[in-house]
Amino acid sequence: MIRRFRPYFRYLRPQRGLLVVAILCGVIAGVASGAGLPLMVKKVFPVIFAMDAAPLATWQLIAVALWIPAVFLVRGVATYLNTYFIQLVGTRVLEALRVDFFRKLQVLPLSFFQKNSTGDLLSRGLADANQLQVTLTTVANEIVRSPASLIGSIAFIAWTAYQEQGAALVLVTLAVVPLSVLPIRYIGKKLIKRAGQIQAELGGVTGIFSENLSATKEVRAFNLEEREVARFTRASQTLIRAQMKFMKYEKALTPLIEIISAAGISFTLLYAYRVHLDRDTFLTLITALYASYEPIKKLGSLNNEMKRGLGALDRLEEVLHAPVAIVDAPDARALPRARGDLAFEGVRFSYAGGEPVLRGIHQRIPAGTVCALVGPSGAGKSTFANLVPRFFDPVAGRVTLDGHDLRLLRLADLRRNIAIVSQDPVLFNDTIFQNLLIAHPTATRADIEAAAQAAFAHDFIRAFPEGYETVVGERGARLSGGQKQRLALARAFLRNAPILILDEATSALDSDSEAAIQLALKKLVLGKTVLIIAHRFSTIRDATRILVFDDGEIVASGSHAELYAANALYKSLFDRQNTPA
Repeated sequence: MIRRFRPYFRYLRPQRGLLVVAILCGVIAGVASGAGLPLMVKKVFPVIFAMDAAPLATWQLIAVALWIPAVFLVRGVATYLNTYFIQLVGTRVLEALRVDFFRKLQVLPLSFFQKNSTGDLLSRGLADANQLQVTLTTVANEIVRSPASLIGSIAFIAWTAYQEQGAALVLVTLAVVPLSVLPIRYIGKKLIKRAGQIQAELGGVTGIFSENLSATKEVRAFNLEEREVARFTRASQTLIRAQMKFMKYEKALTPLIEIISAAGISFTLLYAYRVHLDRDTFLTLITALYASYEPIKKLGSLNNEMKRGLGALDRLEEVLHAPVAIVDAPDARALPRARGDLAFEGVRFSYAGGEPVLRGIHQRIPAGTVCALVGPSGAGKSTFANLVPRFFDPVAGRVTLDGHDLRLLRLADLRRNIAIVSQDPVLFNDTIFQNLLIAHPTATRADIEAAAQAAFAHDFIRAFPEGYETVVGERGARLSGGQKQRLALARAFLRNAPILILDEATSALDSDSEAAIQLALKKLVLGKTVLIIAHRFSTIRDATRILVFDDGEIVASGSHAELYAANALYKSLFDRQNTPA
């Protein structure tokens, strides 16, 4: 089982100095418990309670009495330092683990996020990472500390028993120790299945939580409050049932070991009576024997902890080991500012082996073309556009930019040459200034204000008391839809990339604002290759070419007048939007 965790012990390497100190403190605490306490009983009690011994001098009495606080002082300080340093190591391990998890999420393809819910990924990155951190530090600590304590106890028992009665008493005293391992093995088998179930159910609860928080308007608009509470309650109850099944077995381990320990002590008591073992030796052996069961319980708990860790590790590895499909080729070429000449050569695409979304697309879009993509929902328009910034790669054929296969260009260079304005723009919980700056990190404040003015955003930004330093809230919650979309357009102005992708970029604007933005867009698209994913035909009035998509194919291409006269699908789509109700 430890082999599964071995690759992740690399997170402990940068902390190995602290870890060694923590483990040494743990060993000292373990030996102080396993051997120090029984030795205290052996050395102190006979001296204090000896009836026929000569009276002790005051200093001798104090020296004997000080043995007790000395043992507990060593044990307490060592335990404290062990716990503190282990927690420090664990915190740093957790930080490194979560950063690696987060870093992996940044490079996974978009198809991965289509298959995994946000809530489940949050649960993996937070709860599962925390569980793995606890497991790693616990294993690293207890794998040395508990055996040290156990060995100290057993060695003392064996030495004392052999001195008094020889090998027979050693065997009798220690016979019950191997029996304590049986419940550890049995319970461990029960826990391994329950651990993974708990982590999965926790992901489900987090998923419902996350989904609900992102749909607060819809919940209230459709009177879904009670339905959401009921849905969350069911998921929470399922999680509790899984947790209680785990607890049922985990919490049974300590009493089982203690019952076996009590039976062993009772058996030792009977044997001591038979062989006329003196009281002081018996008390010493019983103290050492009882001290040996504590590390056995710790090792049992360690086994349970590893089962929990395995459940978390399985879920984390689904992300950490997920293939990264969109990467730079080993011989990827640098790309300066592109001209913007796009070509699709026999392009086929499908999501995760499903039905083809694009079927053998052949299309060239010369630099400077303003190209509108129209067609029914699901016809392949967005997928076509998403292949340009390599959000996906074709399963067959290739997409080229200025004659270069996109897969042979450096990904960062490619995306630096593309600006995207989506239908639902995302803003980060930061200032307006920082949200604009991401489009061009080296831009000056004057550049940013000029871009905002070009997008008709400058006036509403200045109207805020904090101006460009206004924090927009999570996903831009403090702004209206139109304001968010103007900021997205300002990003595109600031980026000034040769390729521009507009996904219904003016849909959230009122008619006056839309007219102004259309004027701004005329300036923005000059000299650029533009792909307009059109849902409303009013947005494609300035397109120099229109591509009509249907069932993953381009069924027609031309100007509005040409397509309206010659293509029945285009005519029906256009008339449906422009015929008065």
